[in-house]
Amino acid sequence: MEGASKEKLASVSDLVTVFENSRAPGAAPGAHHAGCRSPPPEGPGEKPSAGEALESGPRTVSRRYLSSLKNKLSSGAWRKSCQLSSCPEPGTQEPEKRIVQELLETEQAYVARLHLLDQVFFQELLEEARSSKAFPEDVVRLIFSNISSIYQFHAQFFLPELQRRLDDWSATPRIGDVIQKLAPFLKMYSEYVKNFERAAELLATWTDKSPRFQEILTRIQSREASGSLSLQHHMLEPVQRVPRYELLLKEYVQKLPAQAPDRADAQKALDLIFSAAQHSNAAIKEMERLQDLWEVYQRLGLEDDIVDPSNALLREGPVLKISFRRRDPTERYLFLFNNMLLYCVPRVIQVGAHFQVRTRIDVAGMKVRELSDTEFPHSFLVSGKQRTLQLQARSQEEMISWMQACQAAIDQIEKRNETFKAAAQGPEGAAQGQEVVCARCSDYRAELKYDANRPNRVCLHCYTFLTGHVLPEDKEDKRRGILEKGSTAGAERSLMGSFLQLVGDKWGKSSTRGWCVIPRDDPLVLYIYAAPQDMRAHTSIPLLGYQVTTGPQGDPRVFQLQQSGQLYTFKADTEELCGRWAKAMERAASGWSPGDPEDGDLSD
Repeated sequence: MEGASKEKLASVSDLVTVFENSRAPGAAPGAHHAGCRSPPPEGPGEKPSAGEALESGPRTVSRRYLSSLKNKLSSGAWRKSCQLSSCPEPGTQEPEKRIVQELLETEQAYVARLHLLDQVFFQELLEEARSSKAFPEDVVRLIFSNISSIYQFHAQFFLPELQRRLDDWSATPRIGDVIQKLAPFLKMYSEYVKNFERAAELLATWTDKSPRFQEILTRIQSREASGSLSLQHHMLEPVQRVPRYELLLKEYVQKLPAQAPDRADAQKALDLIFSAAQHSNAAIKEMERLQDLWEVYQRLGLEDDIVDPSNALLREGPVLKISFRRRDPTERYLFLFNNMLLYCVPRVIQVGAHFQVRTRIDVAGMKVRELSDTEFPHSFLVSGKQRTLQLQARSQEEMISWMQACQAAIDQIEKRNETFKAAAQGPEGAAQGQEVVCARCSDYRAELKYDANRPNRVCLHCYTFLTGHVLPEDKEDKRRGILEKGSTAGAERSLMGSFLQLVGDKWGKSSTRGWCVIPRDDPLVLYIYAAPQDMRAHTSIPLLGYQVTTGPQGDPRVFQLQQSGQLYTFKADTEELCGRWAKAMERAASGWSPGDPEDGDLSD
């Protein structure tokens, strides 16, 4: 085993061969190649013992480590604590080439791990779900998220490009341009990172729930290629890969001579990678915010008029309700959101909801002040359109904290209302004839005066007009979600765009029409809108790695997208339009982007 662990694997094909061989019946578990396995991540206080690598069972990821990893990624602390491994080679090789060599070797190992995740774990679990129905196919797909797209990109495009560049290093000693090509694809990691915690929970649930599911995991984890590591450990690799690129590229830029021809490209590539890392961190934070908000809504019983993902919880906690009809104050619980205060009663039997909402007081029009009552110290008054409450905190500090939180929410609402009035009057005090166009496809909300200043869904234009929150053009796209991309109906802004029939129950209906667009600034993704004027797509499909095939119905206007169990069926209005779409999607699936000198426009 020691000799095998020192063996140097020359290319990713050798690494994949290890996986393929290990899938054969009777493959011996235990031994593993050094190039196939990177050292397992260690959380605080989780250093492995000297003999841990020889244990028969796979190591699992502790919840403590997962929490530590998320905190590091969110805070950026890994940039200070992580140290790059050095891969010195004999001779007088320039230091920047050694870093590129390390990038290539770690990329080979990473692609091998992606192969294990996508082609082994994912495919074998999916095949078992289809054949035995022992567990749902949807569970398998949710666990592995978009790992197939990530694997296809790295195995078919990025790794071969790195290999070619290093092979031709003497003639082209640069890597910045290659990394710049990589950066736009790293957006796909946000979806994986955002889904990671849910995937880990599903994995734990079905490992306990389904003996067949657990049996398949155990069998794969015991193979040589898995390196005695659990599926959870392997699933962490994509989460950690983007920070790894940044660390390597940062050292590469530092080692480059001041006048190196690659310096400008490498610095630009580093900026793009840093932005991608921040994008993943933002996805983690948004995931945690929504999860925390959802847990609050569950405690409140998921009432329809309360649940809103755009809300922000400002404060919660117990208080006492002062009543002149009762001698002693009664225990109550408050939830203060940015737009409402919920006055709740704790449930005696906490099955499902923990609290019953007695009153909702809108922050718009609400007032708060301290009461001077010797019988009930630390008391304060909250009055609103719906009700007035006389409340008592447990201490003077707690009372002040509640009053400050309420007043801050009130001030924010009043500030928005003043902005609304100023915008409505215009620069010369005249009322403006702006038309408010609202759409359910928008995540933007603004308080509307005609609806008692309650928040309503509005389009981006109206959101800017009503709230005064003007987003700079260079930052606007960064604030948008993955589906918040204008339909770019103009031919000059899209490579391909037209209505297509969306066929099959994949779309939730037997058949419907959608406005489909491949944008010029995101040429490897298909966005599907309900209408050309929509600002938010209801579906986005990363096309990289998909196969484009003709439909099974014998209709020349029908074509399909297929990859790793995912199947989408489309129908064009004409055979000629179908051919143009098939060509456009085939190019996107192969990694084509506008600007390549040998390729023409996709709309031709």
